[in-house]
Amino acid sequence: MPKSSFYEEEVYPSPMRQTWNEFQRNHIALGGLWCLVFFLLTSLVGPMLLPYGPLQQNTDALLLAPAWAANGDIEHLFGTDALGRDILTRVAHGCRITFGVSFILVILSMLVGCSIGAYAGMSRGIRSSVINHLLDAIMAIPTLLIAIIIVAILGTGLMNAMWAISLALIPQFIHQTRDIVRREFHKEYVTAARLDGAGNNRILFHSILPNMIEMLVVQGTMALSVAILDVSALGFLSLGAQSPSPELGAMLSDSLETAYVAPWSIALPGAAIFLMVLSINLVGDGLRTALKNRLTQ
Repeated sequence: MPKSSFYEEEVYPSPMRQTWNEFQRNHIALGGLWCLVFFLLTSLVGPMLLPYGPLQQNTDALLLAPAWAANGDIEHLFGTDALGRDILTRVAHGCRITFGVSFILVILSMLVGCSIGAYAGMSRGIRSSVINHLLDAIMAIPTLLIAIIIVAILGTGLMNAMWAISLALIPQFIHQTRDIVRREFHKEYVTAARLDGAGNNRILFHSILPNMIEMLVVQGTMALSVAILDVSALGFLSLGAQSPSPELGAMLSDSLETAYVAPWSIALPGAAIFLMVLSINLVGDGLRTALKNRLTQ
């Protein structure tokens, strides 16, 4: 027999649900999320649906115009490049390389940076002073310049560029995590945990880290846009991915010589980078606004 209750209990949404409700109210950020999902699906599924390979050449269709042009062909929807390679196929593979590599770099940088930042936030005395001054000096240098310097030492190539960008992104996560840990250590719930006999490690993993996750997601989205720009920039400068790799920055570099003859060969990779970075920035800004609105309620 079902039990009935005379009292109606108020149901409070979880912090994640509250953040999502606030995020949904920002239609621009929601549009950026759908655009980001589109690029994610393009990176995962797109290359498997297209009939051509990223390095497959067609000597009978050199610099073929897009399908909507008078001399275009529906078999190559966005045309071909100077070697007869299908641009749509190369852009789909380029999104997989650029977006996938950037995502992996951000995850690695976040893990290393958060570990060092948590140690720096709990440190006191001369160790904390040295770390703070070193971070301030590194943060003043643009990440792309740091990446170029590291690539100049390690050598060119996509793998060396990945190491360079990852090392350039780590100080941002160290700085952000250090500030959050220091700020949270002075709050009442940490003091209560200390009075219960909890050590620094237990306070960090059970009390502070759950409150850092949403902030780190916002920082991660911003770092993802920086990583995409850095990967593309190093590929464009021939310091990262090398030709004939279908990386978006390398594609822009390869198409410079034919930009006036075949502008479509440079327009589609450039538009992909622009929309990818724009959607990530919109999502990151929407998350930051949603967190701010949720915390002020």
